[in-house]
Amino acid sequence: MKNPCIKVCEFDADVCRGCGRTREEIKAWKRLDKPEQRAVLALSEMRLLALAATGRRKKKR
Repeated sequence: MKNPCIKVCEFDADVCRGCGRTREEIKAWKRLDKPEQRAVLALSEMRLLALAATGRRKKKR
């Protein structure tokens, strides 16, 4: 599975404002199996929606 990083590595309360993953999830990404990566992506999408709702999400320029 492709890494969801968009090269916007700014953190807000330990969550990347670019991809929505936590620091721990970013570090572990390559070691996770596909179902675990899909779970991280689902959680990160919810985090990104919350960041967007509060105007704190960063997007790739």
